[in-house]
Amino acid sequence: MPISPARIAAFDILLRVERKDSYASELLHASHYSNLSVADHGLATELVMGVLRWRSLLDERIEKHSSQKLSRLDPEVLTALRLAAYQLLFLDRVPERAAVHESVELVKRAKKRSAVPFANAVLRKFGAIAGERDIASAIGKSKTAEELAESSAHPPWLVERWVQEFGLDTTKKICAYDQQIPETAVRITDPVILDELRHEKIELAPGRLLSSSYRVNAADITHTRAFRENRLAIQDEASQLVSLLVGRGSSILDCCAAPGGKTRILAERNPRARIVAMELHPYRARMLRNLVASNNVHVIAADARNPPTSALFDGVLADVPCSGTGTLARNPEIKWRLKPEDLADLQTRQLDILLAAMQRVSLGGRLIYATCSLEKEENSDVVVKALSQNQSFRIDDCQRELEKLRTEGELRWEDINSLTDGPYLRTIPGKHPGDGFFAVILEKC
Repeated sequence: MPISPARIAAFDILLRVERKDSYASELLHASHYSNLSVADHGLATELVMGVLRWRSLLDERIEKHSSQKLSRLDPEVLTALRLAAYQLLFLDRVPERAAVHESVELVKRAKKRSAVPFANAVLRKFGAIAGERDIASAIGKSKTAEELAESSAHPPWLVERWVQEFGLDTTKKICAYDQQIPETAVRITDPVILDELRHEKIELAPGRLLSSSYRVNAADITHTRAFRENRLAIQDEASQLVSLLVGRGSSILDCCAAPGGKTRILAERNPRARIVAMELHPYRARMLRNLVASNNVHVIAADARNPPTSALFDGVLADVPCSGTGTLARNPEIKWRLKPEDLADLQTRQLDILLAAMQRVSLGGRLIYATCSLEKEENSDVVVKALSQNQSFRIDDCQRELEKLRTEGELRWEDINSLTDGPYLRTIPGKHPGDGFFAVILEKC
């Protein structure tokens, strides 16, 4: 029996994620896998994201029946075991025999034949414990950070800091959200695109957070004409909201612009403004140019810590590189890469970018500092440090801008207070629709 294309693709992607620090979501949409059928691509996506979301729990189950420590296994062998374990525990529609047989065949395909008897033995034992408990309900029943980390397949150090910051109940919501497939959201302000999507049998529902957002309930929006022609982009609702905080102006700088979703919104809301979009990596700058075709957007490849312009802007967005802990539902591999000590290194870079961005704001202008992180070190701590070094800015309360957006009909969410933490914007996965974002409005005075 040949190995299915979906399992081969999932195996290869998981190995690349493990070895090269690649991102699964990018690999799944790479041209290399464009020839997969819709069904195979769907299964490959389910397998890859499922294994990454539940990795620690899968490893714990595998280790129960392994005669060797997992740290001693070749990556190819461990990846094949994880794929089988995920299918046995989580996918009722996949026959046990197929999950075991094809995973063993993947070990052979990887030229690890000496490990075939071992893999077979582990998985035959493993099949007996499949479905032994309701994993999802275990998250809600967790009474401590340690129990929650185990039941929700999150690193204990990360769960412990969230419990200290947000409390146990909110952390349960975050962890539960991270383990689910997130909704696909798009921003549509052109009625022509809406009509096209309805004609192509795309089922849309109103956004939960924003009136111009829509949730894709059925069908694959990436196959639509509007998406292929870059007239439509997938973008989390909380991410869209951050873009709206920039407001309107005659000149706008987007400091860390790729992949370009926020730049698109800036251009849409400011069609007559001069917009400069900076991106550090040239290849990502090229992708940005393809996504954002507005004539008023000028894309440059440059380091945001040292912008190659002396111009001043009345609107600046610094959505900085960060740990991404607010996006674990979409990027579960981050859980297993991130270390506590990484936060200090990230903060240094973020502070440098923010201080450089401050130098590019005109008097009375607005600077939005944002991350998709839940960590204090990357959020309010950076803001406090920046303001101590540049005292020509003041914090403008985000609540006023949110109320303005609701008056304008942009914001659909009723409980504005829940979106703020003091003067800051704060979206929490599981509590709000979409990813976890932090943002602050700084005004040059």
